[in-house]
Amino acid sequence: MADPRGFLTTQQRELPGRRPVPVRIKDWREVYEEQELGQLQRQAGRCMDCGIPFCHSGCPLGNLIPEWNDLARRGDWPDAIERLHATNNFPEFTGRLCPAPCESACVLGISQPAVTIKQVELTTIEQAFEHGGVDPLPPARLTNKTVAVVGSGPAGLAAAQQLTRAGHTVAVYERADKPGGLLRYGIPEFKMEKSVLDRRLAQMTAEGTRFRCNRTVGEDITGAQLRERYDAVVLAVGATVPRDLPVPGRELSGIVQAMDYLPDANRVALGESVQDQVVATDKDVVIIGGGDTGADCLGTAIRQGARSITQLEIMPRPGEERADGQPWPTYPMLFRVASAHEEGGDRVYATSTKEVLGDEDGAVRALRLVEVRRGENGFEEVEGSEREIPAQLVLLAMGFLGPAPQGLVEQLGVETDERSNIARDGSYMTSVPGVFVAGDAGRGQSLIVWAIAEGRSAARGVDAFLTGASTLPSPVRPTDRPLTV
Repeated sequence: MADPRGFLTTQQRELPGRRPVPVRIKDWREVYEEQELGQLQRQAGRCMDCGIPFCHSGCPLGNLIPEWNDLARRGDWPDAIERLHATNNFPEFTGRLCPAPCESACVLGISQPAVTIKQVELTTIEQAFEHGGVDPLPPARLTNKTVAVVGSGPAGLAAAQQLTRAGHTVAVYERADKPGGLLRYGIPEFKMEKSVLDRRLAQMTAEGTRFRCNRTVGEDITGAQLRERYDAVVLAVGATVPRDLPVPGRELSGIVQAMDYLPDANRVALGESVQDQVVATDKDVVIIGGGDTGADCLGTAIRQGARSITQLEIMPRPGEERADGQPWPTYPMLFRVASAHEEGGDRVYATSTKEVLGDEDGAVRALRLVEVRRGENGFEEVEGSEREIPAQLVLLAMGFLGPAPQGLVEQLGVETDERSNIARDGSYMTSVPGVFVAGDAGRGQSLIVWAIAEGRSAARGVDAFLTGASTLPSPVRPTDRPLTV
């Protein structure tokens, strides 16, 4: 059992330090320093082993958090990783990238700072990799059933690994030159080094999952060909249609979607050569969007040597404490400081872009902004608050609307819902028998932990479709709504 006095004897919440800002902005390595193992184990000992662990409900994967917290506290890393892997295929991803809704639901967090669940998770998987505790788990027998997974982001990888281990022959199709989806080309190196991704892909390859890169499904292979070739198809194509900026001057050069900017920066950070790369060097940069993608753009622009960076958010600045309408154990909207925010740039809230101004060459030179506030009919402009700020590069990081309706979705003839996502039933099957959907393509833009949970759930639906029954776990239902962060 857990240490019954651990949360009393160790009351302070301690996390690993971040490398000094002047040092880390000169490279692309991860920003965190390694935490002393004894300190981490004392933090794990703060877990109360609650009779009703609300951290379970906070985590879409249903992670067995009190169990592996106590195992980590005692230094039983082999059993800890066994309990962690029982519900999460990729704790090294979530331990770095998930915003940890489990910690917001921590019972200790009612009266003290919450347990550092996310860091215990990350340390557990890193201990496993370091000491040879992550082995390939190929199936004992094959079912002679074939599955195509379209998309190699976290949802696609989770579905593929589960289905491969169930004995199906799985091929993952990826339009980029390497698998990983946004994990590889959307997440900057300073948040997760790609060696972390590659070592997990090596395990999956050893288990039997096959990767087909540089293959755009819908072009290089049609939806009809995919259905003819495979017994089942999983669509894990993500929500790839970005929100745009419908204001005068949008046509000017120098206005770039975040997901056109970040992938090239990631390639260059890894030593690849990119032609006609858009860079922030010596420019006044404006990032429109205050979420994680905007912070990724911020940290990238800082490392590229931007002259100034302003990050705009139309919503008002969140508070430091929970709002009355967001009680425990819900995930609250709080003012949070990502590592990139420590490094520079200005964050401007309650502001909207009215117009993009250009120079004589047709390139962006400035933005005309106005302050806004909530009114009866949405956001209202604050009279007399207009101003201009210089900009030679504008990065749009305002989120995504859903999967692209053309190409594969159109070819397969799958139905979409009122939010333009791919519709599915309780088994994650679309309106076309044998075609399933997981992750942002069916759920809408959400968190990495939801993507992995949905990939696991969709794998159960596929397995049951192919074999008549399934023992694979199903952590979430498609009717569960995504957590907004």
